[in-house]
Amino acid sequence: MNGRSDENIALLAALKQGVTAGSEADVLICPPSVYLAQVREMLEDSPFMLGAQNVHTAESGAFTGEISAPMLQDCGCSHVIIGHSERRELFGEKDSFIAEKFSAAQKSNLVPVLCIGETRSHREAGQTEEVVLGQLEAVLDVVGIDAFADAVIAYEPVWAIGTGLTATPDQAQEVHGQIRERLNARNAEVAERICLLYGGSVKGANAAELFAKPDIDGALVGGASLVAEEFLTICASYSQS
Repeated sequence: MNGRSDENIALLAALKQGVTAGSEADVLICPPSVYLAQVREMLEDSPFMLGAQNVHTAESGAFTGEISAPMLQDCGCSHVIIGHSERRELFGEKDSFIAEKFSAAQKSNLVPVLCIGETRSHREAGQTEEVVLGQLEAVLDVVGIDAFADAVIAYEPVWAIGTGLTATPDQAQEVHGQIRERLNARNAEVAERICLLYGGSVKGANAAELFAKPDIDGALVGGASLVAEEFLTICASYSQS
């Protein structure tokens, strides 16, 4: 929940100047929904994709304040974030509801960016694998493995979001490897092709080490995405990896 119209203009202008059509990094911009139209217009003739931060399960109806997948598709979105830890923690979204959102997004030809991750207490209790793969299985059991052929997964350790703490590259790789292995058990082709992102205080200073790991295919960038120089450094780190 960041941004104002003038700030959006300045940030996107800087990003468009720094990321050209020849960049190896695929860049997805997910602004607050009230700015989707503005950002869509600004992203014309750029290599950037447009996504949303949230979606409802229903296509329409008496859900005041919510936004449906067809509405997002109509606004020019190609992707939508599903199950972000803040939606789970602050707004009580359960695995079953997140699975419904995943399915609703795909019915409107939106690519879901499914977020999964453990809290600090989970990690300290040695429950990281159980929690993360449990969140993944909750969606897999509803939509099936084939649905993940057109999806993105973002591993975001909750304890590393906005705290300044970051999972070490080895810690992140360990979980990414577990995710890919679980997908591989159901469909090797999907497991190999899917894009696995790491999200958790990713910055220009640590991006290159993260991207060097074999199962980390990109980043879900939070606070650093609001600073053009930081975000461009992350993009450049990906292109050099």
